[in-house]
Order: sequence, then C-alpha cells, then structure tokens
Amino acid sequence: MSGAMQKRLQKELMAIQKDSPPGVKVNFNNIHNNLTQWIIDLDGARESLYDGEHFQLQFTFSPQYPFESPEVTFIGPNIPVHPHVYSNGHICLSILTDDWSPALSVQSVCLSIVSMLSSCRDKKRPPDNALYVRTCSKNPKKTRWFFHDDSV
Repeated sequence: MSGAMQKRLQKELMAIQKDSPPGVKVNFNNIHNNLTQWIIDLDGARESLYDGEHFQLQFTFSPQYPFESPEVTFIGPNIPVHPHVYSNGHICLSILTDDWSPALSVQSVCLSIVSMLSSCRDKKRPPDNALYVRTCSKNPKKTRWFFHDDSV
C-alpha cells in the first residue's frame, strides 16, 4: 500500500469514527492492521422500509484508491431486498462506478447507500437478479451496469 493511500484511509477512518452518519459504524474487529478492507455496520434508517434491520457492507480498496472507487458489497446473512441490490450483495449505484470521484469517501458512499435504502418504496430484487447472480463476476466493479431507472 502506498504511503498516500495509507494516509488517506487513516484520515477517512478517523473521520468516520469521529463523526459517523446515523446508523453507520466501522467494525474495528475486522480492520486490524490491514486498511485495505473494512466492514461497516449499517442500520436501516428510522421510518424507512428497513427500520430495525441491520446490514454489513464490505469496502475493499485497490492500490489506485482514491482515484478508483472501492469495491463495495453487502455481506453476511442479511442482504437488503432492494431494486438496486442483488441477492449476492452487489450494489447498482453509479458513484461506485462511472460517477466515482476522488472527492468521495467511505462516509459519502455510506450516506448514499443509506439514502438509496431510505428512498425505497417497494422491497423487491432487481428484475434481472437471477440471471445476474448466476453469470456475474465475483467483483461487482467488473460489471457493466445497466441502470433500470434510466430507461423510464
């Protein structure tokens, strides 16, 4: 890991620890000395369809971070049922691919995911969930996403 990447990740870790968004908490049991993979505990926002539910996000940082987006997936036994979340934990969210900017951070990604979940009106999987899960790469960053919402 480069010194610049390590410095950036340490800064982000301190920032999210000091001022984490509501319902977002770094799981320090999984970070140890390896800053390249984080587990974030995420609670569903109050008064949303996910109120009272608990999720985990895994962030994996490549050596090109922050110039390249982290790989972010839901992990564990509770993957949210959502039109932009596949049953394998892959998340269809533009800031994780084409709309990534080095100005974004773990904190801003978490806020975007909480917002995405909070705005959900109907708990359902993406229309192509079964096919996608059967044929996709293990790394969601290798997916060429089709944003179903864009076709409306």
